[in-house]
Amino acid sequence: MQKYVIKRLLQLVPILLGITLLSFLLMNTGTADAIDVMENAAGGVMAEAEKARLRAELGLDKPLVQQYILWLGNLLRGDMGKSFVSGQPVFATFLSKLPATIYLTVTSILLTVCLSIPLGVFSAVHQNSWIDYLIRFLSFLGNSLPNFFVSLLLIYFFALKLHFLPVMGNAGGWKSILLPTLTLALAMASKYTRQVRATVLEELNKDYVQGARARGVSERKILYFSVLRSSMLTISTLLALSIGSLLGGTAIVESIFMWDGVGKMAVDAIAMRDYPVIQVYVIWMAIIYVCVNLFTDILYHYLDPRIRLGQEEA
Repeated sequence: MQKYVIKRLLQLVPILLGITLLSFLLMNTGTADAIDVMENAAGGVMAEAEKARLRAELGLDKPLVQQYILWLGNLLRGDMGKSFVSGQPVFATFLSKLPATIYLTVTSILLTVCLSIPLGVFSAVHQNSWIDYLIRFLSFLGNSLPNFFVSLLLIYFFALKLHFLPVMGNAGGWKSILLPTLTLALAMASKYTRQVRATVLEELNKDYVQGARARGVSERKILYFSVLRSSMLTISTLLALSIGSLLGGTAIVESIFMWDGVGKMAVDAIAMRDYPVIQVYVIWMAIIYVCVNLFTDILYHYLDPRIRLGQEEA
């Protein structure tokens, strides 16, 4: 197991390097460089001599390959530069936004699990009943509605009509998290309910379930100790991908609810062409998905004995 983890970590190094190179090249393909962006953000006009001095100070007069090496060296030392707009260190700005995104991720995943797994299992056990058709219809409806439309509906009913929840921002305590959590969880729960139902139905039709029934094992034991355990492989993969997506910041939801997280930071940076902040966001997304995929592979190793036996034979 230890060798497997080390091997996977070594495989991730060139992937991360490739992502940093790609993000750096994309940020430097525009006609305007960092000095031009800083000039536009300041709203003034800089002399050409001052621009040349700043370009030399930031290393922008060097070849692109040398610029990348210098930037990567600073990145590995924890120096991600300063924002063109605020002038604050980018890494400190990113860390200040991260707790809000993590908070929203945890609440959304917990609510998604609490909704999707019971509804998916209940729908599969009562296949082709009226409750099964109702759950499938509601899950289809929830999955088809875009997040921005759901968020506007929730704001209209719970904030504007009922005056129960704040409209936006994260300064209202626990009530502030309810609307963005519901917006994200409704869409994810609708999708995962259908996935859980399909996975459970597939497991219920396998031979080992028929054999357990023939031996007199109760349906509850078969469902909880055999079917759900086998279904956890698919469910864990889906949840892992959702966690990676949520930790990267849900740009639309965070922007609508003015939730001061990583996604809103990225949207603001793109609108103002704040390249250092965009680069940090791209690197963060890459690290998140790489780590989530590694964690999922390790989880597969423990949940599925066939994978362990296959690796041992290899």
